[in-house]
Amino acid sequence: MSNLFSPWMLGPLELENRIVIAPMCQYSAIDGNAQDWHLIHLGNLALSGAGILVIEATAVSPEGRITPGDLGLYSDENETALKRVMDAVTKYAISPIVIQLAHAGRKASSQAPWDGGAQIPPNEPDGWKAVAPSTLPHAQGEDAPVALDDAGLAKVREDFASSARRSVALGFRGIEVHMAHGYLMHQFLSPIANQRSDDYGGSLENRMRFPLEVFDAVKAAVPEDIPVWVRVSATDWVPGGWDIEDTVAFGNVLKGRGCAAIHVSSGGVSPRQEIPLSDGYQVPLAARVKDEVGLPTIAVGLITDPAHAEAILDNGDADAIALARGMLYDPRWPWHAAAELGAEIDAPHQYWRSQPREYKTLFKNYKVGQR
Repeated sequence: MSNLFSPWMLGPLELENRIVIAPMCQYSAIDGNAQDWHLIHLGNLALSGAGILVIEATAVSPEGRITPGDLGLYSDENETALKRVMDAVTKYAISPIVIQLAHAGRKASSQAPWDGGAQIPPNEPDGWKAVAPSTLPHAQGEDAPVALDDAGLAKVREDFASSARRSVALGFRGIEVHMAHGYLMHQFLSPIANQRSDDYGGSLENRMRFPLEVFDAVKAAVPEDIPVWVRVSATDWVPGGWDIEDTVAFGNVLKGRGCAAIHVSSGGVSPRQEIPLSDGYQVPLAARVKDEVGLPTIAVGLITDPAHAEAILDNGDADAIALARGMLYDPRWPWHAAAELGAEIDAPHQYWRSQPREYKTLFKNYKVGQR
């Protein structure tokens, strides 16, 4: 039996295998509204046979978008547009679909990557003033954000809770709260971005306070059968920044608050980061979290070979494997992994005739008849 294709539990959600499609921004929404691209893109991925599909980082407010093209779930119009996509995709989906809720903080008001990804100043078309824990820009020379005051903090908490309620109404099966990659929740956690002198800055306990309040707000806004978990950057890859010891401490507090899992990534809060890229370079971080926190742990980052994914699980370094860019490149990666590892996988019966003759037991419940 392949570990990658064994079932596992994400909170109350039972999944067929341990392949996670990680959230990947498409920068193709209009005023936060999902478009035909999202229907095509998600419809394709939902047929992959992965254990679960996490849709792209979805902004909880207009100012929380990374780019003007970010998907949002902060208005009735956003909800209506995404409902059209969800109704069509879930009708045929093999994988359960969950959502990642996010706020970009000081990394907001940016160009799409194919336009260069630079900050759009607030006085230019399509730009807006960003908010953050402190008045520190992400990079030297950029426009400084506004530090969130008590009213601003309260708004962010309610924005996350409101988007969580909309997510449930749309039929999403779970919620991942984005606390990684240098976005707002990560900005509060990291001393690089958070230089507040109130109860939300300074000590580790204080820097964790607001992200925990946001997690609690999301958890309280949804029924018990909807798992809520977080994606974290386990290290900033900058001396003096957020690190793995902080992540373990944060994970243990989240565990006591009912967090269903931890999705372990890294980096993103500072241009000064120095990331030692190699296959599976973040796996040791996930292994440390799994060992010292004990929550279901998702490993991600340059894991594209099925045998490598299987070995990570066999070693007990993680409970599940996430792919992002690799899944865009090969949307049938789960099929190919199952074939390589001698496993079975769910596939739409409309595609059963594509089963290669050398893999006679690849598709579950396979049967084809013809006159």
